[in-house]
Amino acid sequence: MSFFEITLALFQGFFVTLKLFGLTLLFALPLGFLIAFGSMSKYKLFSLPSKTFVWIIRGTPLMLQIIVVFYVPGILFNYPIFKDDRFLAALITFVINYAAYFSEIYRGGIESIPRGQYEAGQVLGLTKTQTFFKVVLMQVVKNILPPMSNEIITLVKDTSLIRVIAIVEIIKAAERFIAKEAILWPLFYTGVFYLLFCGVLTLLFNYFEKKLDYYKT
Repeated sequence: MSFFEITLALFQGFFVTLKLFGLTLLFALPLGFLIAFGSMSKYKLFSLPSKTFVWIIRGTPLMLQIIVVFYVPGILFNYPIFKDDRFLAALITFVINYAAYFSEIYRGGIESIPRGQYEAGQVLGLTKTQTFFKVVLMQVVKNILPPMSNEIITLVKDTSLIRVIAIVEIIKAAERFIAKEAILWPLFYTGVFYLLFCGVLTLLFNYFEKKLDYYKT
């Protein structure tokens, strides 16, 4: 096969990678907020399930979680829920996994803000909600941006794990050439795609960090 044909096939696989990446962020970022506030709640009814959920997700491999979500419903209920939509199984797993990690980053960012910031808001006559959104929020964003950027870049590379349930993302597409054409270089070629995409994300996050230099605790 020609270089162009292989590149085109890898682009098709990389589109699946980008799709999973984008949808995971879309759903995991807000879900992480809910889990974070649950973990920080004074009520054990909310904090205990949230902390237990985060502990389980952070303590088990993502690949194992993908396998569990895809296969276990079929084993338990004798009905393969995701038989016709493997991508949905992968998306659900990634959203759950990354929401747990994002929640811990959110929690650490919120708790890193000095108590005096909230007290200053009260002195100015602001409610707790107004203080959070007008005084605290941008400082939290400033604090969590570096760890969030690392986690998001990790997400790009973790998408390759979905090949364990036979989804053809970019790595799986390259492995097909190894099996059919007995050529190895397409697998190394995938690194170019990852490097370029992660490079763009790095530049983007560096830009945002410079923009947020004003908000320092």
